[in-house]
Amino acid sequence: MHEKSQVLLNKAVADELSAVHQYMYFHFHCDDQGYDLLAGLFKKTAIEEMLHIEALSDRILFLGGDIEMKASTEVEKIHDVRKMLDKAKAMEQGSAMDYNKFANECSANADSATKKIFEQLVLDEERHYDQYDNEIDAMKKFGDNYLALQSIERSKNRAAGTAPE
Repeated sequence: MHEKSQVLLNKAVADELSAVHQYMYFHFHCDDQGYDLLAGLFKKTAIEEMLHIEALSDRILFLGGDIEMKASTEVEKIHDVRKMLDKAKAMEQGSAMDYNKFANECSANADSATKKIFEQLVLDEERHYDQYDNEIDAMKKFGDNYLALQSIERSKNRAAGTAPE
């Protein structure tokens, strides 16, 4: 039942797994550099992508398929924060475009339930895109001071005993 939908759903699972891995990699490096706000944004996005995997997987199983738990790409080892944000923004833009296409394909194949899942994912990916775009704008506006302020804030919180070590 709905074999084409199962293929699209598994492609989305693979892309979401790649996003989780990439965002957690960025989270670890931002955290290590003391950029708590960006580290938190990457971690929060990774968790949301995990929830996407769950919804996609539930639908695959409902359609009688099996979940292919393989990431579509390897993690890119990016350490420069601006390049991390550029990569994240591009990933979200690509996902939104793909999921729009997938929703249309599901509609053409009379699978409105899967179409709705992809339409919801488009909204989430566009929100993520906007968050990363806003961070890039802040970096342009404030330059290196933007990252320095995040690092200083962590130091202040640790000195006050309000941040985890």
